Amino acid sequence: MKTFDRKDGRLVMAHILFAFAALLIGGIAGALQGMVRGGVVTLPANIGYYELLTAHGVLMALIFTTYFIIGFLYSGASHTLGGSLLPAAKKLGWYGCLMMSVGTVIGVVVILLGKATVLYTFYAPMKASPWFYIALALVVIGSWLSGYGIFYQYRKWKKGNAGKPSPLFGYMAVVTMLLWQVATIGVAIEVVVQLIPWSFGWVDRINVVLSRTLFWYFGHPLVYFWLLPAYICWYVIIPKIIGGRIFSDALARLSFMLFLLFSIPVGFHHQLMEPGISSFWKFAQVVLTFMVIVPSLMTAFSMFATFEMLGRSKGAKGLFGWLKVLPWKDVRFFAPFMGMLIFIPAGAGGVINASAQMNAVVHNTLWVTGHFHLTVATSVALTFFGIIYWLIPAVTGRVLTPAMNRRGIVQTIVWCVGMFLMSGSMHTVGLMGSPRRTAYTTYNDHPDAILWMPYETAMAIGGIILFVGVLLIVWNVISLMRAPKGVTEYPIGEPADKSETTPRFLERWGLWLGIAVALIVFAYTVPLIDMLNNTVTSPGYVTW
Repeated sequence: MKTFDRKDGRLVMAHILFAFAALLIGGIAGALQGMVRGGVVTLPANIGYYELLTAHGVLMALIFTTYFIIGFLYSGASHTLGGSLLPAAKKLGWYGCLMMSVGTVIGVVVILLGKATVLYTFYAPMKASPWFYIALALVVIGSWLSGYGIFYQYRKWKKGNAGKPSPLFGYMAVVTMLLWQVATIGVAIEVVVQLIPWSFGWVDRINVVLSRTLFWYFGHPLVYFWLLPAYICWYVIIPKIIGGRIFSDALARLSFMLFLLFSIPVGFHHQLMEPGISSFWKFAQVVLTFMVIVPSLMTAFSMFATFEMLGRSKGAKGLFGWLKVLPWKDVRFFAPFMGMLIFIPAGAGGVINASAQMNAVVHNTLWVTGHFHLTVATSVALTFFGIIYWLIPAVTGRVLTPAMNRRGIVQTIVWCVGMFLMSGSMHTVGLMGSPRRTAYTTYNDHPDAILWMPYETAMAIGGIILFVGVLLIVWNVISLMRAPKGVTEYPIGEPADKSETTPRFLERWGLWLGIAVALIVFAYTVPLIDMLNNTVTSPGYVTW
């Protein structure tokens, strides 16, 4: 069994520990926010509800996920693309981590000082301190450096292994970081060209529709930046953990390439109610949005085919006989599997959000908040939680004990119960018209608002349970770092014996990037020209 390079492990652990520190602080903000929204507590006068909402969204959706993903991808690149990181790749990883950390600290301080209460969707016309936008720029640039390190490691491996298909994990890591690099171009332009000069007062007004469009050019592929590392775990890691094989290497690679193609030119489905965008281009991007369903269904098919093959190899009979042979008491499988399971209703909710007529019903209601808590806060988060139970032992030279495994199972169940209460209440009360992004109010005891109150109280209870889950996972991370010393395998699955040969064209990066750029140009060129020619500008607003 090959041990993990300890020097590479330090880089991985730096990202993982920073990620869970962000999760803890963001969890505190989220728990307080949920209790205020449910009418359970009243905040002191010097703490604002929307300040907490901003901190919660930024720390959970941007910082926790980005740090964890980069640490996870670097671990896989080290293990599968040569056995250790090349010096240049490692330096880029450390430089990226340092720059992101500086940006994160500045951003959090500015938010907590009440200078950046612009929510997680930080587009105009609400205006934050320029230091908040500078902090965001540092986080993005740092993540680019980390991505370059992964690209460098992959390129050097390919040069030394001419004619060979790259390891599946390494291939998927490259696709994930390519998606991030292309998607963050939009938000980088928004922050550097629009928001920083505007917030410093160098310009008086800002093009609002352009600001929102550049944000959502990034905002929707961000969802797939969260999801693709979870899919890496599902495709590559889970088969090894359960003792099975990867159903199809070629199908896995093709699904990732389809995500790269279709997850970026779809931001308008977040702007279906935007009056400054032609209905034709909204429709075009809705069609492209529905194309993203295809690789998601391919992933579901592949995973359940893997479970079925394992079951048949162990003598399981009947349609669902494979369920009996899965390792339900192993948190490394149980937590990601619960993430897979919950992604079924989460994905169905996404179809509703992307449909123009149905979106009009749920737009800007708590339904939307419930939806992304099922995706990133459940499917993605539970998978990430499951990963740490083998990743931390593998990179630190320790072993998972039965007691830690049991605590992991308990934490997963607590998380699912809390999310069932919170997200279920959000979906239900959203259909009743309760808006998102608002603090506790009865709207002068309006009858509709009074009907929302029991659901919003249930949301608060679910949020409290979820915060217990945050404390448990942080405790488990600390425990894993103090676990008994030993050797833990980095679990990389192998393709099934009868799976087809992977076509070489799947690694023709110029071809796939060319198609991706063509789709982006098609989806955005004419609308951006219209926005520049028909400028709708606004001064900045500080509403807190």
